[in-house]
Amino acid sequence: MFAGCNGIVTGGGQGIGRAIARMLAGQGMRLAVVDLQPDAARAVADETGGIALTCDLRQPDQIAETIAKAQARLGDIDMLVSNAGFARGALDGPCSVPDALWQDSWDLHVMAHLRAARLLLPGMQARRRGWLVNVASAAGLLSQIGDAPYSATKHAAVSLAQSLAIEHGDEGIQVSVLCPLYVATPLLGYAEDAAEPRPERVLRAQDVANALLDGLREERFLILPHPEAGTFFQRRAEDTDRWIEGMRRLRRKVYAGGQPADLADLHRRI
Repeated sequence: MFAGCNGIVTGGGQGIGRAIARMLAGQGMRLAVVDLQPDAARAVADETGGIALTCDLRQPDQIAETIAKAQARLGDIDMLVSNAGFARGALDGPCSVPDALWQDSWDLHVMAHLRAARLLLPGMQARRRGWLVNVASAAGLLSQIGDAPYSATKHAAVSLAQSLAIEHGDEGIQVSVLCPLYVATPLLGYAEDAAEPRPERVLRAQDVANALLDGLREERFLILPHPEAGTFFQRRAEDTDRWIEGMRRLRRKVYAGGQPADLADLHRRI
């Protein structure tokens, strides 16, 4: 399905991005591994037989330059996996963090995907084939306690993906959004490929990559590595007031022993 195709994976130097790069390379895809950290990008590119590119995806000029480099070295780009993201937390609530953090979240989680898609869509439309994959989060369907900037921009990321699917699905372009719950990555304090104990609902990055592959093969828009996220999403839609009250109870439980130290501490209390 992907053999001989060319792809870009952003945030490919670690965590879910690295697992996706490994998975796609294993399917025969040639990759540009993009990361803010050049050494991390290079290590994954060397492992997967791809090329490494460094980019601050908050910067439009750097996105354009990175895509131009990928096209020059690989040829036409068939797939964009817009995975790069970050979470710093807003443990005291939405108003507790500065505008700069909100803006960084918006630029990376929403605008980076839009800006890259804007550059890649014309070629995909001309060929009538392509894949746009936005790695969002279950926080984009629900809400993450203690990290409003992450939740709000991941909601926007899901909405953007829906619009892309609606507008371009009839042009041979498959749009998918990947929405995992908790995953054992450095974002939550887990070492790469570590076999350390983790809560039951915390998946490995490779599990998420495998779920993405299944979803792409089935041409699904919404890909949920944690199936229970779909159940929670349905409950929120059916009775939002009840769902919010349930989330308040969960927050009281999580904060009962005092404010979590960070997001890694928070996820272990849920």
